[in-house]
Amino acid sequence: MDNSIYQNPLCGRYASKAMQHIFSNDTKFRTWRKLWIALAESEQALGIPITDQQISELREFADDINYEVAIAREKEVRHDVMSHVYAYAQQCPTAAGILHLGATSCFVGDNTDIIQMKMGLEQVRKLLLNTIFCLSKFAAKYKDQATLAYTHFQAAQPTTVGKRATLWLHDLLMDLEQLDFQLSHLKLRGCKGTTGTCASFLELFDGDHEKVKQLERMIADKMGFKACYPVSGQTYSRKVDFNILSVLSGIAQSAHKFSNDIRLLSHLKEVDEPFEAKQIGSSAMAYKRNPMRSERIASLCRYVIVDTLNPAITAANQWFERTLDDSANKRISIPEAFLAVDAILSLYINIVSGMKVYPKMMEKHLNEELPFMATEAILMHGTKKGGNRQVLHEAIREHSVKAAEQVKLYGKENDLMERIIGDPIFGLSREEAQDLLSFGNYTGRSSQQTEEFLRDYVEPVLKENADLLGVDIQINV
Repeated sequence: MDNSIYQNPLCGRYASKAMQHIFSNDTKFRTWRKLWIALAESEQALGIPITDQQISELREFADDINYEVAIAREKEVRHDVMSHVYAYAQQCPTAAGILHLGATSCFVGDNTDIIQMKMGLEQVRKLLLNTIFCLSKFAAKYKDQATLAYTHFQAAQPTTVGKRATLWLHDLLMDLEQLDFQLSHLKLRGCKGTTGTCASFLELFDGDHEKVKQLERMIADKMGFKACYPVSGQTYSRKVDFNILSVLSGIAQSAHKFSNDIRLLSHLKEVDEPFEAKQIGSSAMAYKRNPMRSERIASLCRYVIVDTLNPAITAANQWFERTLDDSANKRISIPEAFLAVDAILSLYINIVSGMKVYPKMMEKHLNEELPFMATEAILMHGTKKGGNRQVLHEAIREHSVKAAEQVKLYGKENDLMERIIGDPIFGLSREEAQDLLSFGNYTGRSSQQTEEFLRDYVEPVLKENADLLGVDIQINV
């Protein structure tokens, strides 16, 4: 590493080598050469006089990119595609005359962008499925563990840890649906010429429209696509980029919500994210165990969500058949969104796989609030024993105000149940009070909902994608 120049932290600190490779120069320029080979093979098959020797020569140097020649040439001509055409031709002198035949720069540039995004989505999909898998195991393990639920971060009714995890899972399943939709609808740009009219190819095939259409179908097939977009200018519609980054933004939104919950639960001391033996939480406060991985998720998610504006603005500002104000932006915004989501999901998996849960702290918080939540059941119980509902209601109100005063003004324990047990108008024994305060009485269908959701919605997805489960996650810092 050259420490004298800026290095993108997404590569140095956060994203996996696999995702970095997808958006690497090697992947990009080797794909350019694969496209040129697919073009030559298809043109030959449709009657253009291209020899087997020429194609063999192109194949021989498909992965052997002479970068130094291309870099030197680009300094002269200021055109990346023509620089690589020149460099490839230097290695393939016999095929030089038919290289890039009939094509425009976007034949390799735009098609490769789509191919790389497809590869990126497939990698994200794998990570997303593994996140769902890890989270489903967590939900199943803690489906019965009662915990206090919050609305507005104020104590509400109890739920279970597993049920709360289904909320995180449900968001991820919706993200998977959107990802699969975009992946299944992604098409190649194809070979449509300078302004999308196929004029150069129509000239090449002496006005044979069927051969021009067949050429595009053949290239799409060779590159692993079912079809090309039916029309384009010089470029494919930049709404494609926005649609794909919208999927990544959706994943970031889900992960951010999860990370917020973990950070709040860490404050409540109900969970801890993984914390290694020699990890330092604070340079000044040695005792601290900051939820730094969850905070990192939130930080990266914010970047991805904002980054989605880039392709939106680019798509809105295209002129006619194309302008070049998209190029520099695309080179940065799209790879970085994928790299960031790669890091986000890797952190998500890491946290869920190693997260510690503290049931006793959950019980403590439940016990602090449950007497208030149990008052309706106490009211009904007292009424069944012959008490006057209105009198009991007023007594509960008065006791609740005094108990809350003890908690808020003096920091004491919630003694509402002791007050009610001690009030003869309720006729409530300590044993009856304990039964009424059982956590299980107030979690509703949380356990059953968790079981049903995992069985009916999560497990079918995981079973269908079983071959993608199992990833080795490495967190660099």
